[in-house]
Amino acid sequence: MENHSLPRTAAFFDLDKTVIAKSSTLTFSKSFYQGGLINRRAVLRTAYAQFVFLVGGVDHDQMERMREYLSALCRGWNVQQVREIVAETLHDLIDPIIYDEAASLIEEHHAAGRDVVIVSTSGAEVVEPIGALLGADRVVATRMVVEDGCFTGEVEYYAYGPTKAEAIAELAESEGYDLSRSYAYSDSVTDVPMLESVGHPHAVNPDRSLRREASARGWPILNFNRPVRLKQRVPSLSMPPPPVLAAAAAVGAAAAAGLVWYTARRRTPTRGLVTLQAGQSARV
Repeated sequence: MENHSLPRTAAFFDLDKTVIAKSSTLTFSKSFYQGGLINRRAVLRTAYAQFVFLVGGVDHDQMERMREYLSALCRGWNVQQVREIVAETLHDLIDPIIYDEAASLIEEHHAAGRDVVIVSTSGAEVVEPIGALLGADRVVATRMVVEDGCFTGEVEYYAYGPTKAEAIAELAESEGYDLSRSYAYSDSVTDVPMLESVGHPHAVNPDRSLRREASARGWPILNFNRPVRLKQRVPSLSMPPPPVLAAAAAVGAAAAAGLVWYTARRRTPTRGLVTLQAGQSARV
């Protein structure tokens, strides 16, 4: 347990490919299709985009183009409809792809008295119910502007790159976290600012650039490869009630369709687009 005479500490987790095995946004594509948010052609392309994401991820320029595209794409979407889609399908889609290793780390950090914070570029409507499912204490996620119950197409807050580190610094100030004794986990080189803001950074299933960076800095490289249903790990664990899960996913939907668009653009020669090393373990 934490020594309570010392300042509080926290563990900050990226979401996609760090806590769950896929992209949280792309995972909902079929549900979004069934809800009428994207068409059948987009579903097929999204499946390919998920493959591209899992194999190589997306770089900074591609993410920026995705952000611009999804901002326009979600304009006019009914927020309540998106939340209901996520609430209805969260358990079936997300529970089976949570990494056992990540769930264990979350449990260990809680047992040590640390807060657990999910810090994800995916939309709050996706990330908040996933955070509730995982038992996270706080969530930092992208937020869209809403007027009259619909998305305007404008991004209110973009949780990406240096912005994640800024959010962590603000939480440390408001919650009294000692970042030099805190932990962070991510798979992407775009999260280097987040990782270097704490005393115990870890690269999880890192992309090539982050693997090089972690090796150069001496950061632990962890390999998570065992997705498992939470109820199989902890039979007594119960799902949060539907009203909690209904805090769900429009930016996620937009990002999913955005990655679809990006994947199609990648097929042209000059165009681009728009949540540990085996044998090593985190010291908690």
